Amino acid sequence: MCRFFVDSDVTIAKIVSSCLYITKWLYKVSKESCHVKTVDLTTGNVQRVIVALALPLVGSSLLQFTYSLVDMFWVGALGSDAVASIGAASFYIMLAQAIQSLIVVGAGIKVSQAVGKRDDELIQRYVRSGRRLNFGLGLLSALLLVSLGPTLIGFLNMNAPTVEHLAYQYLLVSAPMLLFSFFNLLFARLFSACGNTTTAMRINATGVILNMMLSPLFIYPLGLGVLGAGLATLAANAVMFGFFWHRARALFDWEETVRPVRADYTEIFRLGFPMATQRVLFTVISIFLARMIGSYGTEAIAAQRIGLQIEAIAYMMIGGLNGAIASYTGQNLGARKIDRVHEGYRVTTRIGMLYTGLITLVFLVFPDALIRLFVDDPTTIDIGASYLRIIGVSLIFASLEMIGNGYFSGLGLPKIPATISIVFTVARIPLAILLEPVLGLDAIWWSMAISSIVKGLVSALYVRLTKKEVISLAEAI
Repeated sequence: MCRFFVDSDVTIAKIVSSCLYITKWLYKVSKESCHVKTVDLTTGNVQRVIVALALPLVGSSLLQFTYSLVDMFWVGALGSDAVASIGAASFYIMLAQAIQSLIVVGAGIKVSQAVGKRDDELIQRYVRSGRRLNFGLGLLSALLLVSLGPTLIGFLNMNAPTVEHLAYQYLLVSAPMLLFSFFNLLFARLFSACGNTTTAMRINATGVILNMMLSPLFIYPLGLGVLGAGLATLAANAVMFGFFWHRARALFDWEETVRPVRADYTEIFRLGFPMATQRVLFTVISIFLARMIGSYGTEAIAAQRIGLQIEAIAYMMIGGLNGAIASYTGQNLGARKIDRVHEGYRVTTRIGMLYTGLITLVFLVFPDALIRLFVDDPTTIDIGASYLRIIGVSLIFASLEMIGNGYFSGLGLPKIPATISIVFTVARIPLAILLEPVLGLDAIWWSMAISSIVKGLVSALYVRLTKKEVISLAEAI
């Protein structure tokens, strides 16, 4: 199928012209249909509100998941080295985005609570604070990736010069992409805080469709390979940024003269720091585990990369529920509707456990077939299938952790999920080292699964222990 782009009579000019036409059409649809507004989450049937809020977030995740699968298909045709190189570079992109969550989480919490209080001036202040912090951090992250790229890639201990060179190429293109990606993530969270997840979904759809069109074009006819995949992602994020910026101006009325004060920046840092620390540490631990995985060869790295993409089937729903419960809880806490806060958590948990239970069955029964969709290498298929079987056991508990994460974020208690995650994520490394002599590479997968199970159980326990504290939190806002 990939040979179509090499052997076909279809010219590059025609493909580019088609891409530009479709992009123009997508912009027109986005401009006409994205009515940006704040949605009240403090009234109505709880389950319907949660589902209505979560579905666009799930839709955005589904679109991104679809793109990731298609992109993995195109890159996978280049061989395991290409897949491994993108997987290696992606760890550091994830690290930068984890650091940026300091701003996304903090600003998202404060804006959702301000929306619940109906305080327009406070909303404007936190939006402006988040925007300024976001730009500075995005620029710094891009510069660090460019300057430290070879050292970062070398740390993964892949001992494959070709893969390391491709990974650094991908990282170079991804550095400027982060500037746009950071703002896209921030605006999506702020829209969600206002109860408006549909606008972000439509803009994400535009970016994903554009990315899916450009990736094969850049990879094959233009002969750019891995670099082409990175350039396609850069272009798509730049277009998405333009749409987000335009819509954010309409929603938050940037022409007003409201200016943030120092306390606004402090609050964003205070609330975002625990979650950012959790995510950074999670990514750093993943990098150390990737170093261990790398010692088993590039097939192991490629297998995990593919496994992670397939695993996203579960996390696209969990992530949507996480964002929904965070915004829902924040608004209802701000409105001091305590019963709705508790009911929202119960409803979201039921939905998450049902969905991940179904995905677990699929991973346990059809792991080989799922991996075989992307690669033909027998070693990669065997490793990837083992990954899916082991990780599948922990998915229900992972849903408890992530939903609890969103719940506590909405309450303004991010230290609780951050502490749970930090303690048990760090335990992955000694657990993997302890099990490796017996289980080999599977020890790494089991260290991930066991830690997820424990984190989910502890998170659910803390929700019960802090139930009475919600009243005092609402009174303090």
